[in-house]
Amino acid sequence: MNVRAIAARALVQVLGEGRSLAAVLPPALSRTESRNRGLLQELCHGVCRWLPQLQALLDRLLARPLASTEHAVRALLLVGLYQVWHLRVPEHAAVSETVAAARQLRKPWAAGLANAVLRAALRRREELAAALKADPEADTAHPSWLLERLRRDWPDDWPAIVAANNARPPFALRVNARFLDREAYRRHLAEAGHNAAPAPDAAGALILEAPVEVALLPGFNEGWVSVQDAAAQLAAPLLQVRPGLRVLDACAAPGGKTGHVLECEPGVALTALDRDAGRLDQVRANLRRLKLDARLIAGDAERPADWWDGVPFDRILVDAPCSATGVIRRHPDIKLLRRDSDIPALAERQRAILAALWPLLRPGGRLLYATCSVLRQENDEVIAALLAARADARAQPIAAGWGRALAHGRQILPGDADRDGFYYAAVTKHPVASRGS
Repeated sequence: MNVRAIAARALVQVLGEGRSLAAVLPPALSRTESRNRGLLQELCHGVCRWLPQLQALLDRLLARPLASTEHAVRALLLVGLYQVWHLRVPEHAAVSETVAAARQLRKPWAAGLANAVLRAALRRREELAAALKADPEADTAHPSWLLERLRRDWPDDWPAIVAANNARPPFALRVNARFLDREAYRRHLAEAGHNAAPAPDAAGALILEAPVEVALLPGFNEGWVSVQDAAAQLAAPLLQVRPGLRVLDACAAPGGKTGHVLECEPGVALTALDRDAGRLDQVRANLRRLKLDARLIAGDAERPADWWDGVPFDRILVDAPCSATGVIRRHPDIKLLRRDSDIPALAERQRAILAALWPLLRPGGRLLYATCSVLRQENDEVIAALLAARADARAQPIAAGWGRALAHGRQILPGDADRDGFYYAAVTKHPVASRGS
């Protein structure tokens, strides 16, 4: 089937049914010829990344609105507009292939519509571009609620955040120091024809010049390397593990940070917890590939009575469920699927997880709170609530050259040193003095 038609069918599930790209793309890719898989991913990610803009274009180009039931036609027209507006696809190919896709979708009447819309977009480019500039949502390709929050939380940085969100993400790797160092692996990449540059602040981080299928990475199946953004690679060192410590990785799936902690120190007793038993299979597979071992438990971090054995942990990593507003460049459908009302609900859950897990931390222990959000309501405000509620909690400054210091913790904004947006805060447990002392 025409790759534009496959893209349209996948996008219907995202735009019309609220499913994530991560869920719909793998089966779509399996039905696509290998030579077209890169284009399929580009079309689906690109439409989601630029949807507010593309929809504004479509609204201006249609003589009358599409019927609300014509989800596939709408998705296909958006695919066509993305090609002519953002990709270097030859104009005749973009138009003719989109017209052919309409017929493959069993919408022959839409073939003429697709031809007319795309040719008008090409003919009226300057006029349409000026109109988009006057519409903040279309101009930034961000929903208004998110723009408002970014402006409020980051008044000097929000334009750079928006630009980073709309950029293609880098392909970042984490070299497993148990097998070889970064420079040695970089030489293996060069021998395989892949150029890579070291990323700052993360000892094992490399940025590939161009993406590559993971199976083609030297030593991937042997556990030499993992795919992980450089910002996420800061978590394991911040946890400050050492041999013999008892460590809890709460909300562990898919297991990237779990594996990194064990790479840094295999001599810890690590428990990986996730409430989704199916996603724990990903953790298990990652650890097997890395030749590492952990205790895996399916359980809810908010309900430790259901799974905790009563023995305190020396370290707890809380990679909390969040809005993921720091990784929009990797998951552009976040802009479409997330709602403003989700943020306070997520912050409430984050506070509940910390409240539930804090009693599991041994006195003198360290808890590291992490999110891939850039919103203060999910980050330093959550830590402020924990500190206010617990007299035995002390925030620990993170001395680092990356990110920026907040009242509590440090924030990396999307695009800083080409990293994803991440927040980290470290909290230690101290004995509370008795009233008579």
